[in-house]
Amino acid sequence: MNFCQGPDPDTKTPSFVAPPNACDAHCHVFGPAKKFPFAEGRTYTPPDSPFEALQKLQGVLGLERAVIVQATCHSTDNSATLDAIARSNGRYRGVAIVDDSFSERDFENLHAGGIRGVRFSYARHIGGAPDFSQVKRVAAKIAPLGWHVVLYLEAEDVVENAQSLAALPLPVVIDHMGRVATADGIDQKPFRLLLDLVKGEDFWVKVCGAERISSAGPPYTDAAPFAQALIEAAPDHILWGTDWPHPNITGQMPNDGALMDLLARYAPDDTVRNRILVDNPARLYGFDS
Repeated sequence: MNFCQGPDPDTKTPSFVAPPNACDAHCHVFGPAKKFPFAEGRTYTPPDSPFEALQKLQGVLGLERAVIVQATCHSTDNSATLDAIARSNGRYRGVAIVDDSFSERDFENLHAGGIRGVRFSYARHIGGAPDFSQVKRVAAKIAPLGWHVVLYLEAEDVVENAQSLAALPLPVVIDHMGRVATADGIDQKPFRLLLDLVKGEDFWVKVCGAERISSAGPPYTDAAPFAQALIEAAPDHILWGTDWPHPNITGQMPNDGALMDLLARYAPDDTVRNRILVDNPARLYGFDS
């Protein structure tokens, strides 16, 4: 089992001031393990990264809203995520991990707790190959709630499953720019397919995870052309998040303030950047409803 390093504790103050209601649309809470134990059989163990630590991070970054994304180390026990949402005074939403055992009542309870989507983690270092039969079964259950599906895929799986992705009957969100390798260039097939998909009405991409796709390392500027191309293709369907506390990062831990500055490089225009930070997550996660 992999024991993860903790996040950089010295968060830099970003070079720009975030607008009111700016949202970190991809972050996690882990533990504390004494209250919210990690799942048996997990592939990694993160350090405790609770609600209070996320609040401190948001204060430095100037962010007011967040989407807590359930991670595989807690499996289908969404208690830590639900607890953070409940303590946020309406400022947080969540994305759950579920399986086929979840009933209609279970989904209704999750919805009441602020959950607005379901995540499937198919990155090979923490899971297996995509199982779109399960995705379709769960999608049929959650579509009436107005939820969406979040997929954490390898770049080659975007290619192999492009038709399945396009055929899902609800909004689809792809994590971390599809995990494309920047060294393979902007014209690589997985990324060209991602650009085509994001132009669709119900397809979204998160322009976060620069540290996960970069081939050059810090400051991860080789990820900028990919993020910029996605934003240009569909500025109303782009989300951004810190990925705090960055589980399963090998090598140097990114600084969240520096990652936020990368967003300013991706979207130097204030109007476009405000769409990504405020308008888009508000629309997808129902913050204003």
